[in-house]
Amino acid sequence: MTNLAAGTSLPGFFAGVPAGGAGTRLWPLSRAGRPKFLLDLTGSGSTLLQSTFARLAPLAEAVCVVTGTAHAAAVARQLPALAERDLLVEPSPRDSTAAIGLAAALLVRRDPEAVIGSFAADHVIEDQPAFAAAVAEAVMVARTGLLVTVGITPTHPATGFGYVRAGARLDVPGAPSALQVTRFVEKPDAATAAGYVASGDYRWNAGMFVVRAATMLELLAEHQPALAAGLAEIADAWEGPTREEVLGQVWPTLTKIAIDYAVAEPAAAAGRVAVVPGGFGWDDVGDFDLLASLLPATPDDLRVLGDPALVVNSGSRGVVVPASGRLVAVLGLDDVVVVDTPDALLVVARSRAQDVKTVVDALRAAGRTDLL
Repeated sequence: MTNLAAGTSLPGFFAGVPAGGAGTRLWPLSRAGRPKFLLDLTGSGSTLLQSTFARLAPLAEAVCVVTGTAHAAAVARQLPALAERDLLVEPSPRDSTAAIGLAAALLVRRDPEAVIGSFAADHVIEDQPAFAAAVAEAVMVARTGLLVTVGITPTHPATGFGYVRAGARLDVPGAPSALQVTRFVEKPDAATAAGYVASGDYRWNAGMFVVRAATMLELLAEHQPALAAGLAEIADAWEGPTREEVLGQVWPTLTKIAIDYAVAEPAAAAGRVAVVPGGFGWDDVGDFDLLASLLPATPDDLRVLGDPALVVNSGSRGVVVPASGRLVAVLGLDDVVVVDTPDALLVVARSRAQDVKTVVDALRAAGRTDLL
């Protein structure tokens, strides 16, 4: 891995942070108006967004956050060091391609040779030096004109993540770990995932992409021409008096598609994608089962997010979130999740944590938008 001294930024590198989504599998803690990236889910004293910004700021010349109108004020409050010009507010959610594409379209006008990295606002990364080293390698490879993904070295055969299959080693100075990507694959079943991990050829797809801003726009023009044209129109008006008018007219017409499908997969098929293995601890905090694994255990193997003085436990294991301010008592429950908020209470087995989304779907169908 490339060595990167502490506090050293990567010249010409800019970090983009799409901050959206509601984290429905973390309901009722995460809501549409206060999604998981605005929450402290690790007990560290920092929200996931704040931790992401702190992780990227030392590496980048600037960090840009793309978020919706509903969350812009909260993002600005949580990130006082974020420059006003680097808070990009999208009128409505159009998925990751539009978000990172807008950042790239604006950035290329600031610096035609800029390299942009896209990093989710709601992931947990444990080893900052290893993360910084991987990003440094990715930037070196991106300068050759490739789209680069940071693929997480799998620790177990997870079925909840997509995978990246790596091929031959690339000969890029300063990036000894870089490999050619042969394909992206969807979330596998358990047997397939076990085969992937055993082969050593696959990495988890964490949605971290690094690419020259100009290359990103070229790939968009090739694979999503209408979306690319719309982003160019918005970017052309961004610094002028018609920004809001053009944004309001064009943004809703942009194709709603994830960057993996829009750009990464077709580019990989054309041999234009590389992967830098990320050997650092990573988690997307996708549900309460995963959240529990990030929290320290009490002597009786209960994990608490919040004030432990609000929890009384006798013979129970799992995770408790006392977020209402009242006492929560759990007795004789095995691998349970209890999330207590002022207006909703969730009790679910850890093994069914992925199914919490169905509660949100049911509430939406019933018109209970006050609980979403």
